[in-house]
Amino acid sequence: MSTTTCRSGIPTLSSVARRILGIDPGFGRMGYAVVEEVGREQFSVRAYGCIETQKEQPFPQRLIEIADATEKLLAEFQPESMAIEQLFFSKNVTTGINVSHARGVIVLCAARAGVKILEFNPLQIKQIITGYGGAKKDQMQRMVQVLLRLKEMPKSDDAADAIAVALCGFLARV
Repeated sequence: MSTTTCRSGIPTLSSVARRILGIDPGFGRMGYAVVEEVGREQFSVRAYGCIETQKEQPFPQRLIEIADATEKLLAEFQPESMAIEQLFFSKNVTTGINVSHARGVIVLCAARAGVKILEFNPLQIKQIITGYGGAKKDQMQRMVQVLLRLKEMPKSDDAADAIAVALCGFLARV
């Protein structure tokens, strides 16, 4: 398993009202982001990255790696909630099924840790972030960048998607 992490350099604030772990599920690459509420309607990205499993590993071993990484993120950041993208697939059902297995492992880890689980489908994420359910990826990334005052978006689409999902956890008012 390899992990790429980028931390924003913002110090931990004891006054943080809420912290949400955002997850873009996958079995080859799982994007994650930790977003904190640092003021009224003000949010900060504390950490983001991508967990990658080895293609050569048997699928059950890859699920174990995903579970271990998820448990580590939950323990390190102690989020109040985990926001995770619901799956939508129409082209490659086999890949979709494997991603569903990985997503199930991730949800199980959060449930065992007592973390509230928030689920959003792709249309909801686009609607919440941009106000338009048909938004393109570049429109989504630009809006996330503006809302979080980021100098630039992560290079990894998986991490960028995880940031958007975490932000939905705040903006959806669930």
